[in-house]
This record gives sequence, C-alpha cells and structure tokens, in this order.
Amino acid sequence: MRAPIGDFDAATPAPDCLDELTAPVAEAVRQWQGSVPADRIVYVDTDPRWADTAVFVEHYGRDLLEQSANCVVVAGKRGGGTTLAACLVLSTTRVDVNGVVRRQLGARKASFAAMDTATGETGMEYGGITPVGLPAGWPVLVDAAVADLPYVLVGSGRRRGKLLVPGKALAELPGAVVLEGLGVG
Repeated sequence: MRAPIGDFDAATPAPDCLDELTAPVAEAVRQWQGSVPADRIVYVDTDPRWADTAVFVEHYGRDLLEQSANCVVVAGKRGGGTTLAACLVLSTTRVDVNGVVRRQLGARKASFAAMDTATGETGMEYGGITPVGLPAGWPVLVDAAVADLPYVLVGSGRRRGKLLVPGKALAELPGAVVLEGLGVG
C-alpha cells in the first residue's frame, strides 16, 4: 500500500501490524470504534534516529511539516488533585498550556508532565507518544486545525514508526475535545 501522505518505503494498515505497536496502541486499534474504519489508520516504519520533527521531515518529505502533529502530556492541578491529559497540536505550533489547556481542565495551574510520568502512565516511549491508546478517562485535547486535516502524522507509541491517522478519527477518540486555539504560533 502507498502512504496517503509523505514519502515512505512501506505503509501498512495498523490492524495488519499490531506487533509493531506498543501494547496500549495495539489494543486501541483492536478495539477501534468510530466512523473512520481502523484500516484507514496507517503504520509507516521509520528510523528512530529521525524521530524528531525537524530531522524527520528532511528525510521523509518536507510536505509532512504541515501535516504532522505533536502529542504531549500535560498535568492540570487544582487543590490536591492532578488531572493528566493529552494535547494534540500541529508540529508548527506549541500548546497553549497556561491558557486554553488550564481553562479546559478547570485547573489552577497546568504544565507539561514530567517525562517519567508521561511514559509511565501511557506505556509509550518519550518522543513517540500518540493520542491512540491513551489511558481510559484521559481528556484528549485536539486542536481544530489537526481535526480538519485529511491525514495527520503522529507517533506510534514508540520512537520507531509513525501513524498516519485521518483528522476526523483523532477528533472521535475516547475523551477527545476539539478546541480552537489549542496550538499557538
């Protein structure tokens, strides 16, 4: 199969390569629900040395810069409690943690979660965290610009490999809330 975006040697429907995914991502693909069929989620094998966005687009296609999204874990604090959430924004923007995220989570303070918290809670590798397969009950905040794309390049749960996911499917993930202005210039 040919990848819907980018210049990759091989592309495979995610349900056909579950062994390439981390356990939580593979399970999410197995249990997939929504208006977009699971086989429209595409896995592409990539070299982990080129996992970071700037190097990645140089190797796999400059057009991917406008079609890539970063998924980051944030921690919202209020009183004695902490709410973990994922934020998905275009790779050309940054997450508005102190504005949009803090207000959406009803938090007094919001910040990026520590690396060990992000990886420990998600079961994914740092630099490969994806919104597919996050823990049940987590808010998944999706920038409207991401949801509007026909396909979005996101992590696969590992630094090796990426997922190409229709924006509409990301907007339908469990716990997903599509927000204008989540990603800022």
